[in-house]
Amino acid sequence: MPRERKHGTPPTLLVTGCNGQIGFELSRSLAPLGRVVALDRAACNLADLDQMRGVVRDIAPDIIVNAAAYTAVDKAEGDAELAFAINGIAPGVLAEEASVLGAMLVHYSTDYVFDGTKDGAYTETDTPDPISVYGQSKLAGEAAVLASEARALVVRTSWVFGSHGNNFAKTMLKLGCERERLRVVADQFGAPTSAALVADVTAQILARHWIFGDRTEFPDGLYHLTASGATNWHAYAQEVLRQAGTLGVSLKAAPTCVEPIVSADYPLPARRPANSRLATAKLCQTFGIHLPAWRDGLHSVMPQLIAQLPRS
Repeated sequence: MPRERKHGTPPTLLVTGCNGQIGFELSRSLAPLGRVVALDRAACNLADLDQMRGVVRDIAPDIIVNAAAYTAVDKAEGDAELAFAINGIAPGVLAEEASVLGAMLVHYSTDYVFDGTKDGAYTETDTPDPISVYGQSKLAGEAAVLASEARALVVRTSWVFGSHGNNFAKTMLKLGCERERLRVVADQFGAPTSAALVADVTAQILARHWIFGDRTEFPDGLYHLTASGATNWHAYAQEVLRQAGTLGVSLKAAPTCVEPIVSADYPLPARRPANSRLATAKLCQTFGIHLPAWRDGLHSVMPQLIAQLPRS
């Protein structure tokens, strides 16, 4: 059962991975809800379970939002032990600590838990079948959380981008300023999703249904959260360049100079799902959430990406 707070006492929210794309945005979006303790890897290392347990017990948060993860998809193929420690084991330990505290746990997962062979968008009831070590480790983590006694929200998202950290949109913008032609994979499909959207929806759900709602009736469990619509990496790259050009960026590569290629033309250590589309109807209907189009999210963050370009 959720523990009761003294009347008028704001909740304490612990955010792990505060230097990641989503973690960075969570520090902003959660600030109006209570006291936010946002920790980086040095302060809360998910690979060090003893340290992590000690941090959680010292802070005794009302809500834990786990945005920390091992996200080096290709490196994970040769570093499975660390990937599973951070992505697979640590989330289950956080869930154990949350259960003891009577705290809520929010944990983020990924489209990589699926093999990408389905024709349509994946729902929460589809059977996962990851094809990479990264996907396997993330599936282990979400399974541990969902099997625990903690009140938990497991949120799968995809193709995350933002103004903070490294991501595809930032890379394409930089390359578009440096090169006259780009070659980008066109046979993998998904929904580019801004880190700000993930953080804002998380804050909205926690505020409405946990902090100020009936927590005993909170509809916890597994949900998909992505921007609306879908595209492929090639068309996504073209849209990055199109929006940048509209905003006055001097590009060497126009959108028409992005050449489509197939995944086999750009081999990587880890296999990627060809279809990363996630159905979001459950989240939208359960929590009354409207999810904007992925192009809108890109448009919102583009000025910040442009501001980070090297000055000529």
